[in-house]
Amino acid sequence: MRHMSACGGVLLVALAGGCSNPSKIRAEAGIRPIYDTSTGRLKELTLDSNRNGRIDTWTEMDGARPIETRIDRNEDGRLDRWEYYDTSAQLVKVGFSRKDDGRPDGWAYSGSDGRIQRIEISSVSDENTIDRWEHYDGSGLVSAEEDTNADGVVDKWETYRSGALSSAAFDEDGDGRPDRRMAYDAGALVSIETGLNAAGKFTKRVDAR
Repeated sequence: MRHMSACGGVLLVALAGGCSNPSKIRAEAGIRPIYDTSTGRLKELTLDSNRNGRIDTWTEMDGARPIETRIDRNEDGRLDRWEYYDTSAQLVKVGFSRKDDGRPDGWAYSGSDGRIQRIEISSVSDENTIDRWEHYDGSGLVSAEEDTNADGVVDKWETYRSGALSSAAFDEDGDGRPDRRMAYDAGALVSIETGLNAAGKFTKRVDAR
């Protein structure tokens, strides 16, 4: 997931104010609008993206403004992608389900270049209970922090080089500082360091090979 381009691009085209005949464009693209019967305001757009007769994309609307898009890309009856928009109709984040259980448990945020900058993960599939934060640059994953015991405090730190784990540090006494750090090279454990001093440096090292 290197980029966060919106899957509902055809929906946005259909909504563009400059369209000479947006109703025709929607019909040709397989998009069906649903309106609030009491106000006449557009409240949802549905899309059959592969034109096989099954709706696989639902976009909640506030008039012409998209709020959230829900997508079942593999059409197994469970949602697997969620797109969230701000008040300017700009894509803010993309949700996904690592467990493929129909509930989002990870949310990706992009930078101005469209590349992912951060992914937040919840082991309990709750956006308000994030316990892992991953950071990315142009090369991919570069670092991560994790709350492994669900006490609200980060107790694990990881660094990556060329997509491979290069170190993992652990806070084992709950003081918010790492007590043990393991270094890796090409996936193999190289050393274990302990004895963090007041200056933030490990004083003991055991080579693993």
